[in-house]
Amino acid sequence: MNYYTNNSAGRKFESPAVGAHNMCCAPDAALKAVNMLTEDSRLISKLFFRLLPIQILLAAIGAVNGIVSGLFASNYVGSEAMAAVGLYGPVNTFLAAVGVMLMGGSQLLCGKYMGRNEKERTNSVFSLDILISVILSAAVTAALAVAAGFNLTGFLGGGEAERHILNQYILGQAIGVLPLVVSQQLSAFLSLENRSKRTTAASIVFIAVNLLLNYLFVAVGKMGAFGLALAGSLGQWVFCGIQAHYFLSGKSLLRFSLRDSRMKDVSEIIRIGYPGALANGYMTLRGLAVNALITGFVGGAGLSAMSAANSFLGIFWALPNGVLAVSRMLIGVSIGEEDRKSLTDVMRVAFYRCVPIMCAVSALLIFLAKPLTGLYYQDAADPVYQMTVMGFRLLPICMPLAIFCTHFTCYAQASGKQLLVHILSLLDGLVCVAAFTFILIPFLGMNGVYAANILNGIVCAVFPLLYSCVRRKRFPRDMEEAMDIPDGFGAAEDDRIDSAVHNMDEVVTVSEKISAFCREKGIDRRRSFHAALCLEEMAGNVVVHGFPKDNRKHTADIRLVKKNDDLILRVKDDCPAFDPAERRSIMDPEDKTRNIGIRIVYGAAKDIQYQNMFGLNVTTMRI
Repeated sequence: MNYYTNNSAGRKFESPAVGAHNMCCAPDAALKAVNMLTEDSRLISKLFFRLLPIQILLAAIGAVNGIVSGLFASNYVGSEAMAAVGLYGPVNTFLAAVGVMLMGGSQLLCGKYMGRNEKERTNSVFSLDILISVILSAAVTAALAVAAGFNLTGFLGGGEAERHILNQYILGQAIGVLPLVVSQQLSAFLSLENRSKRTTAASIVFIAVNLLLNYLFVAVGKMGAFGLALAGSLGQWVFCGIQAHYFLSGKSLLRFSLRDSRMKDVSEIIRIGYPGALANGYMTLRGLAVNALITGFVGGAGLSAMSAANSFLGIFWALPNGVLAVSRMLIGVSIGEEDRKSLTDVMRVAFYRCVPIMCAVSALLIFLAKPLTGLYYQDAADPVYQMTVMGFRLLPICMPLAIFCTHFTCYAQASGKQLLVHILSLLDGLVCVAAFTFILIPFLGMNGVYAANILNGIVCAVFPLLYSCVRRKRFPRDMEEAMDIPDGFGAAEDDRIDSAVHNMDEVVTVSEKISAFCREKGIDRRRSFHAALCLEEMAGNVVVHGFPKDNRKHTADIRLVKKNDDLILRVKDDCPAFDPAERRSIMDPEDKTRNIGIRIVYGAAKDIQYQNMFGLNVTTMRI
């Protein structure tokens, strides 16, 4: 596959400027709103929705386990087992906090290093992340086993009947803690290596194993709560093993190696990751507080209703959680590249495309509240039935609201806005839900708990805008101001060109823009010519040779930045992987008539770096 031939020689194209990026100059705010996702955003949008399904699937794995456990608990063990599942919720939230801290810190740090093309440091982060995951999860496993074995689980709440069942459930869950935490990390790194199909296969196997073992242990073997938990734990080991096999096979780019690890990156992973995990940590405390309030004001029926609604809705929470996982990866890379346009495009895709989808899903769940309740409880006269129906009618409203809060938290975490991260984590994780529940539950019962979650979503969605208002002393006028991106981050608008090309006419048009840009910036004629020529050769060959490789629509994203005395040209495309350095290394130095394009580019550029990220070719040239 040769992307590099000479496309520009002897050609002259006359076409209007691509100009999608020029719309940002329009003074009309309504026009900006209509064009919030312009043609230039297509590559980010396509990448976002290509990565999204596997991230949703990954986020749904735990939810599937919860649904299966809930159905077998309510239908084969009893409502006490359902209450035990609910009482274990804070422990699951704590494990999620550990996983999010490690995954969030390592993903964002890897994204920054990948954006800077620092491959060795990316590998170091991978090794350290897996090592820390194993150590921490082993410690949690031992603590859970001791607590359940010696009946030290009273802090989780519930009466004696629930406590006995809870201890059995915890012993089974302890077996699966290590693969649960480690597989979460491996899933993120498989996405970085563009090996999501392996995770998909592992997910399908997990679901099948989980169903089979639940049937054998619970329905046939009558192993009760211990069987419920053991089935999921063994399924997690299978899931983790399938993922780990790729990294042990020698085929992966990332290799586990303690020898090459930079131990000082441990503190960096934790420093970056722990603010994002604070919300889950606070949720652990929130779960304990809310469980105590439900036990005191409503009783075991309220715990069972909340557990049933949450266990089923967990699979739909996979959508906003999957959106966040994709955004976390792309935000990390955008910050590493100091690319403010891609950074805002990620947020626009999440808000303007994913939130409407989540609203539609939430409306469907509300409509199906009674049929979904029937999966767990069939007696409409039983108080737990009506409480569960209201859970299905009210809790889905929180899902689209959560996308706003989690994304602002993720961006703040990646950009070092620690104060905003701490405030949002505290509000979302503990203060709002616990406080609103305390106020409303004496009057509304379980409906007060559900309403508290909705009010929490509203407060946490609005707060980042209020934060930006205080910082900038005016209401945000666009996404950059809503995110409060510092003026000094990346290249200013006057020092960069961002365009998307889809054919050779547009390639030449952007080349002409680059020439004009260089003249305006006082760049000498030689470098101006080389910048335009490199763009035509690199982007032109992608269009001519990369685009026709399949029947899909493709986009090449062009970015030119003037930084100090350097011109930095980046070409990013979604065609099959191709490293120009590999093509150069196999060229015949005696045959000057072949691969003229690549010879020109390597002769004109000071430095050329290539990497494949998330299935995208990213070639960066310093001229």
